Order: sequence, then structure tokens, then C-alpha cells
Amino acid sequence: MNALRVLVVDDELGMRLSVARALRDFRATIPHINTDYTFTVDQAETGEQALQLISATPPDLLLLDQKLPGISGLDVLESMNGASHDLLTIMITAYASIETAVAATKLGAFDFLSKPFTPAELKNAIRKASAQLVLMRQAKELQAEKRRVRFEFIRVLGHELKAPLNAVGGYLQIMQQGAAGNDPETRQQMIDRSLIRIEHMRKLIQDLLDMTRIEAGERRRELKEIDLREIAHRSIETMQPDADARNITIALHADQPITMHGDMTELEIVLNNLVSNAVKYNKDGGSVDVNLACENGTITITVTDTGIGMTEAEAESLFNDFVRIRNEKTRNILGSGLGLSIISKIADLYHGRATVRSQVDQGSTFTVELTQHPGEGIRDDRPNANSDVAERN
Repeated sequence: MNALRVLVVDDELGMRLSVARALRDFRATIPHINTDYTFTVDQAETGEQALQLISATPPDLLLLDQKLPGISGLDVLESMNGASHDLLTIMITAYASIETAVAATKLGAFDFLSKPFTPAELKNAIRKASAQLVLMRQAKELQAEKRRVRFEFIRVLGHELKAPLNAVGGYLQIMQQGAAGNDPETRQQMIDRSLIRIEHMRKLIQDLLDMTRIEAGERRRELKEIDLREIAHRSIETMQPDADARNITIALHADQPITMHGDMTELEIVLNNLVSNAVKYNKDGGSVDVNLACENGTITITVTDTGIGMTEAEAESLFNDFVRIRNEKTRNILGSGLGLSIISKIADLYHGRATVRSQVDQGSTFTVELTQHPGEGIRDDRPNANSDVAERN
């Protein structure tokens, strides 16, 4: 149970005690978040005392009488104006006027209660103010989280681009200064390595654009009947040269066409990414098995490799943005850290999920489940979601 602190400021003791009594056992349910709040009540009989209490321990809600001995309720509001107090004020007065209401509103008052008021009217005003306060705080927390995520995004992006840029710049300086000599083979190695680094940067930028398109829904999805077996064949053909160079076998297990209603590009992303990863993170002479199945309206794509594997702790965060497994075995494997995150987002579009099981030095099995037919739950509420990517991390 959550509790909100209420400070009631009134020179009438009876009024303060009545408010405390009315709110003692009162519970307010905040709409949309289905959370109940209780209330504790502090009291002040003057504006000066109220300002001291607010400065020491700011309340969540302020019930403020306009007419007070010493400084008035408006004076209290004006003294609070510009401070960083995270509270809402309800003015209570027996002398309500348009001028007073306008002045109080300009100074930040949220609502008004006219004396005399009933316990029901008090509770209704407290309920409304509580809901506004909670939603306002949630909005602030969301904005703070967005700023944090944006900062982390830029930090990681800068880190991921810095290394390949430094490498390419270093090779260019060596060739510019003639430190590489006139050996054509040495110069060609530097050019090849630079091109690899540039391709890595291009892939990172493309993955970022793809992820943004999925989350923002900027590309129109084209849903139609698709045979996943054909897409799997193309994905395997694309990775076959890399697999052959390392004596890795790739086998597709699908006895018949596996059809579903979906977006071609999204499904290519999933299969290209999974097959690419299975080859990249495999051992020389290893194998990759691609399994496609359909049961009870659910498409299951399973890709198993005999590669380097990972620990349980590494696997837990693998589908988050910018996550890469960094160790001695993966040191020379390039990636953006976004591929699996994008797959997870695509699976979510189909009311599905992406999971992994892995053992160190034994290999990994990646599984993606997707809804087969639109009538059975495929998410199409974001008609522009899409991307094009193919890599683990």
C-alpha cells in the first residue's frame, strides 16, 4: 500500500482535525495504474509554519486556506513559486472569488474547495489531486528514463564507432607517411582490414536505422502468405561461402513448405540473423542445423550450432540492445550488438518470443516462435514497423 502525505494549513483547529479524521481510513484508487493510496495528515495553523514544514519535509498534497493569520495562502504559494517542490495544492476558502481563483491558479494551485465542504467533497478533491500527482511523477520518471537511455545510446554508439574509425585512421596514416614501405602485400592487407572496419561501421549504422524503424513504425509492413522454407534456403545460400571457408556444414530440416502470413523482410531478418550468427560463432569444422516447424498455429524456427557457446549469465542479456559477448573467443568477431535485439522486437510484432539455450564450448540453440495467421494474434497495430538486419551482435 502506498501512502501520500497531506499538509493541511488552516487557522481553525476544528477544520484541521476534521480533515485528518476524514482522511484517516480513506483509500484512493488511482485510475489506469490500479494502485491504492492511503494518506497521512500533518497540520499547520499559519502560513509561516507551513513554509517551514514544506522546506523541511515537503508533503505530497497541500490543503491551503486562503485566509490565514500573518501571511495569506496566496503569499505561501508565491513563496513556493520557483522552488523544486513536487507537490499539488488545493486551496480552501470561504471567500472564493474569480480574482482569487485566477491569482491562485497562476501561482500553481491545482484545485479549490469552498468552505464549508463535506467529507465526500474533500475525498473527491484529494482523489483527483492524487491521480494527477502520481501521473505527473510517472511522466517525469519516464522523461528521466528517456534521457538516460538516450545518453547510454549515444555513449555506446560512440564507443562502437570509435574503435573501427581509429583502426582505419591508423592504417591511412601509416600508408600516408610511407611507414608501410613499398610492399604491395602489406599495403593490400591494410586496405583489406580498413574495408572490413568500414563494413562494420556501415552494418552498425544500418542496424541502428532498422531498430529505429521497428520501434517508431516508420516503414509500412506488407503482410502476405510466405513460405519460410524458401527464405531459409536463401539465408543458407548467402552464408554458404563463409561456412565453406571454415568447413562448416549447414542443414535445413523442413520436409514440406512452412507457410505463414507475415512481412517478407521481417522474416528474412530473423533467418538471416540466426544463420549468420550460427556460422560466425561456430568452430571450424562445425555444423549448423536449421529446423522449421508449425504446430497449433505457431511457427517455430530453431537454429542450433556447435560453436563456442556462452554462460547462462551471458545468455540472459543477449536480446538487449548493444549487448555483445566479449571474451577472447569473440575478440575478432565483428558485430553491432543489435541483431538479436531486433529479432526479439520482430518476434513481439507476431505475439511471439525469441529464446536461447547455450553451453560453453558446446554450442547454442536459438528459438523464435511466431504466430502463423493474422486472425490468431499477429500484431499489426503498428503498420509501419520493419527493418533489415542479419547478425547476432
